[in-house]
Amino acid sequence: MNVQMTETIWLNQDEVCSLQHVAAVSGLSEADILDLVETGVLSPVSGQASSGMFYSECIVVARKARRLRDDFDLNADGVALVLNLLRRVDALESELLALRPAPHRDPQAK
Repeated sequence: MNVQMTETIWLNQDEVCSLQHVAAVSGLSEADILDLVETGVLSPVSGQASSGMFYSECIVVARKARRLRDDFDLNADGVALVLNLLRRVDALESELLALRPAPHRDPQAK
């Protein structure tokens, strides 16, 4: 019998956490997180990395960055490029979905 453990972290758009917490939960070092801030992938609460506080939703991005780095052996610039492209794809998909007309429903059909 195999037992698989899953860690769940509740993310709240208004919750903030420290640089140390983001590093501990994501598996990245504090230096790696600051690199992501420099490249514009992560944004601290005050807009300045010196504050050391991040919205908790940054944890998702930081974990994704760690997986990209580890799985594809990417350097910091490669991780930033991939994350920015993924963000752009998500934005374009949302825009496309908003532009699609709603499916026409025939009032006679049951």
